[in-house]
Amino acid sequence: MALLTERPLVNYDEQQAAFVDFLKHYKSTSTEAAEQLEGLNLGSNGDSDEYDMVDDLDDPEPNGTQARNRHNKLKYMQILQEVADRTRSDIVIDLNDLDAYERAAADDEHNFKLIESIERNAYHYIEIFSRAVDKVLPPPSTEPNFKDDVLDIIMTQRSKRNDRVKEIQGAQENEEADPESIFPPALTRRYTLNFKPRIPSGASSQRSMKALAVRNVRGEHLGHLITVRGIATRVSDVKPSVQVNAYSCDRCGSEVFQPVTSKQFTPMVECPSEMCKTNNTKGQLFLSTRASKFLPFQEVKIQEMADQVPVGHIPRQLTIHCHGALVRQINPGDVIDVAGIFLPTPYTGFKAIRAGLLTDTYLEAQHVMQHKKAYDDIVLAQPTLKRMNELERSGQLYEYLSRSIAPEIFGHIDVKKALLLQLIGGVTKEVGDGMRIRGDINICLMGDPGVAKSQLLKYITKVAPRGVYTTGRGSSGVGLTAAVMRDPVTDEMVLEGGALVLADNGMCCIDEFDKMDDNDRTAIHEVMEQQTISISKAGITTTLNARTSILAAANPLYGRYNPRISPVENINLPAALLSRFDVLFLILDTPSRDSDEELARHVTHVHMHNAHPEAPGGVVFSPAEVRQWVARARSFRPTVPKEVSDYMVGAYVRMRQQQKRDEGSKKAFTHTSPRTLLGVLRLAQALARLRFANEVISEDVDEALRLVEVSKASLYADEGRRDDHTPSSKIYQLIKTMEATGAAAVGDGTRGELDLRRVRERVLAKGFTADQFEQAIDEYAMLDVWQTTGEGTRLVFIEAGDDQDMDDDDF
Repeated sequence: MALLTERPLVNYDEQQAAFVDFLKHYKSTSTEAAEQLEGLNLGSNGDSDEYDMVDDLDDPEPNGTQARNRHNKLKYMQILQEVADRTRSDIVIDLNDLDAYERAAADDEHNFKLIESIERNAYHYIEIFSRAVDKVLPPPSTEPNFKDDVLDIIMTQRSKRNDRVKEIQGAQENEEADPESIFPPALTRRYTLNFKPRIPSGASSQRSMKALAVRNVRGEHLGHLITVRGIATRVSDVKPSVQVNAYSCDRCGSEVFQPVTSKQFTPMVECPSEMCKTNNTKGQLFLSTRASKFLPFQEVKIQEMADQVPVGHIPRQLTIHCHGALVRQINPGDVIDVAGIFLPTPYTGFKAIRAGLLTDTYLEAQHVMQHKKAYDDIVLAQPTLKRMNELERSGQLYEYLSRSIAPEIFGHIDVKKALLLQLIGGVTKEVGDGMRIRGDINICLMGDPGVAKSQLLKYITKVAPRGVYTTGRGSSGVGLTAAVMRDPVTDEMVLEGGALVLADNGMCCIDEFDKMDDNDRTAIHEVMEQQTISISKAGITTTLNARTSILAAANPLYGRYNPRISPVENINLPAALLSRFDVLFLILDTPSRDSDEELARHVTHVHMHNAHPEAPGGVVFSPAEVRQWVARARSFRPTVPKEVSDYMVGAYVRMRQQQKRDEGSKKAFTHTSPRTLLGVLRLAQALARLRFANEVISEDVDEALRLVEVSKASLYADEGRRDDHTPSSKIYQLIKTMEATGAAAVGDGTRGELDLRRVRERVLAKGFTADQFEQAIDEYAMLDVWQTTGEGTRLVFIEAGDDQDMDDDDF
């Protein structure tokens, strides 16, 4: 007995006609501003479970005014014209546009439920929408010529032949009776069609449109258009996937086509044409790859985010298949939202024997959205640029941005400034003969337990577009660099990139750096200076790029810093590794009544209000906003003028002399080498980038030298200098630091002689008043610590001159 046939709930022909009307008549205003806003993602750091994207809904109804009509355009007809002219190969149907069209044209008689139908049965509606596109596809504006791709010529010939066959056959019945004479639609389509999902709003009715975790994808979602969030762990090579196989017969010469819709197919052997059947010749078919149609194919594995995994569970994975224009959009380590069709696929080969009745599932990708876009991909909207310019004119941008780095953590102002400069980075230079000078800044935080080193690392990982967090004990040399593995799909030996490769053009944060084995730690020596990874394993000899900034956190040798032994013994890291760090911060936890009280108040405030205290200036940026500032700063490539170059030479010579004195007094911190000079240069370039300038100035060099000097400040905290907190004492310490680092030095940098005007500017920039500055100058001049010369334009340290003469005699 035959099964009862039931009429389908929807009329596909009517829906196809509605799609045709939508493509022909949908108008939208200029979408540039909406696309820029979508790229910003203001107010979200990309880590929340429910990601609220910016609503870039286009205006579906043309306004009556002439000004609006001028900007209106037929959005999809323009896209189809580009496809016909072969300047575009993908068509993205935005379901927000379709939803607006459906609501505008809704009535009781023609409620086609287009959006609901597509989201519930997306795979079938791709074919229906493709038929609608075929109907309204305009003719190309230019005829193909011999300079075009071979495929263009073949497609044009096939389309013309289809038209000619239809004219000969005339009637629809004959066309159905002889389908072999018509090329299959999949063969003549020069585009891939994808659906872009609707942007969810805060309404509870649209909660199903939010991004799902991998473990929340259920059987009820089969065939539906869903959005899944995860981090890409493995990305395969791009390979051609056959869509339509073309054969040619050696007897009758006819072309035979075989659409391929599954993972496996059996190639045709005998010719099915009428001529071969009539003559009973059984002509042999030969595969014609040039006439066949292939699509780029890439397989991606995504894994659940760490915050989506319940306690005690392991992260789950999901396979994603990308076709056409969606390939090469995902890189390992990217945090993405993938909209796609959840489909089952049977196991094949030996897996099928082992799996029995089980089937695997995968997501057929339709749209990929990056959470943290690379700096180059971030587009800034006009309101954001306007606000940037206002804050830039205020001159407090450096302070505001550094305060926005981990605002929940108390203090560490200079550490946060160095981390901000590390995010911005210096300028990477390539010399004509191929030598490369790195611009990425490497920083090491060495400190006592409980000074929030790990929290700073976590925050930087969140801000950087490609941030990888790893720990020393949990990382091996192979896990950091690259491992040779066997690909489960092709069974070939392939390279699997480690943490440093995943963080290419980003940040790699390594916690518990001192707990790493020495053999594993040597694996990152090459990365920190040459920024490459050389591999010679299992017959694979290659060099991988690892253009990453290293941020390491470590504890001293015995857990806490021991003041009874020298700093070198406390740090206990090889000199070859230490010299590769541009800045090495030594953060000691020394008791101090005032600072301890402020810290306790800050911590209790965060726990009470679940938010950081209000900043004095009132401006604290979110991680997404910090990323935008950094993106704009990185677009500048500042150069070093001649006068600044001479100033840096003098500063470097003074640093070498200071190091010799420190070695004599057993206060040697790190060895001052030419790498130190390059580190100061990179910090100065990052400061110039932060000012959105194209030239480095001497103030940038002064601040870079100050950061290098202040990284050792905790080391000398036990000298009793911090008990006096009067403004005069603070100003004296500030000027003393300038004298030690050579900041604001006069002329060729003769030690002990400072430019009073530049000293005054730097002191006032730190928040002191002019009266406090004058009082400090007079107070210490009365004590014969310094004196002003040159009609009040220079400041000379009296004792410092004698020390300098003695040092020169030593040399």
